[in-house]
Amino acid sequence: MEEQRAIDDWLPITSSRNAKWWYSTFHNVTTMVGAGMLGLPYAMAELGWGPGVAVLVLSWIITLYTLWLMVEMHEMVPGRRFDRYNELAQYAFGEKLGLYIVVPQQLIVEVGVSIVYMVIGGKSLQMFHETVCLSCKKIKTSYFIMIYASVHFVLSHLPNFNSIIGVSLAAAVVSLSYYTIAWTASLHKGVQHDVQYGYKAKSTAGMVFNFFSALGDIAFAYGGHHAVLEIQATIPSTPEKPSKGPMWRGVVIAYIIVALCYFPFAIIGYWIFGNSVQDNILISLGKPAWLVALANMFVVVHVIGSYQISSMLVFDMIETVLLKKLHFKPSKILRFIARNIYVVFTMIVAITFPFFSGLLSFFGGFAFAPTTYFLPCMMWLAIKKPRRFSLSWWTNWMCIVVGVLLMVLAPIGGLRQIIIQAKTYQFHY
Repeated sequence: MEEQRAIDDWLPITSSRNAKWWYSTFHNVTTMVGAGMLGLPYAMAELGWGPGVAVLVLSWIITLYTLWLMVEMHEMVPGRRFDRYNELAQYAFGEKLGLYIVVPQQLIVEVGVSIVYMVIGGKSLQMFHETVCLSCKKIKTSYFIMIYASVHFVLSHLPNFNSIIGVSLAAAVVSLSYYTIAWTASLHKGVQHDVQYGYKAKSTAGMVFNFFSALGDIAFAYGGHHAVLEIQATIPSTPEKPSKGPMWRGVVIAYIIVALCYFPFAIIGYWIFGNSVQDNILISLGKPAWLVALANMFVVVHVIGSYQISSMLVFDMIETVLLKKLHFKPSKILRFIARNIYVVFTMIVAITFPFFSGLLSFFGGFAFAPTTYFLPCMMWLAIKKPRRFSLSWWTNWMCIVVGVLLMVLAPIGGLRQIIIQAKTYQFHY
């Protein structure tokens, strides 16, 4: 028992439980308002005005509801806290089945996010370089991804969630900054004279696949639930003052910020550029150069924080296996080797597949749809067992249907985009 407690005190998620309610806001904003937001105008272009606005609003409502379910379930058993997504799933579905359902999904989400952030971090550094130095020699994207990765060889050795609060706060602040820069600069640029709002694809098949891909982009943009229980685990809790109170307060403020970010950003970006908008709207802006360069550096700072949050969950999984299954002793050397190997792995995959939009929609559908849209509802139904055909029963089943459709359709569109982009891509090392 003592040995178990010592391990829990060392692991990143459970080693510190003194977080304040506003930590929840910073972490949730940083987790959610990330690189996925840059692709929202592009998703709108693939969906069209009506479906685009409907999917944005519906996703906001559904994901806020499923996030509330997660916060409520964190301490639904008196005297016990479900500090990790897989622990709650094991309680809901059984020890083995819960593990098999959730751990692969969580790993795909967290590793997928890390890879996408490697890509967007490197590409944003590249755009900054090319914007501020027009006469400079072009440098390959892969080198910029390596430069971006070098930061994580340092930051990844911060021990736990609370130790990265400064990084998370900086990331949350700059995310608001670059989103404001992007939509105000778009407004200043004005509606383009040749703007078109029809679908970009000329064939019916192309329109359908693009529609699927856009669903994945939006699912990725709203995906932050994989870290909710782990964030809540850092908040102190007593029977009189359970952690769900401060956690939910932080979540509500985070979701208001998400709405203020996403809706104007997506709608204004599409209104200004139409179906010619790029998968990263900062590419579409182009000018003024200093503002675009500043926005790209803000993106870099933000995805550094987002990478750290998603990676901290992977580090917790890796270190749990090393200590509890393989019986290694807790040590700085163990942490140094394990975390550096992970950073190297995500860097190599990002260099190999630097396809921003395709990766967004593929991971958004394949991994974020389950963890965000329907697994919380399935766990709620399994644990709470609401009366059949009651409001709670219908609400959860509707979310499950929407989430399953997303999981099936979005990766098809994303995979098609990756294949199309891979045809013209040359791997550089």
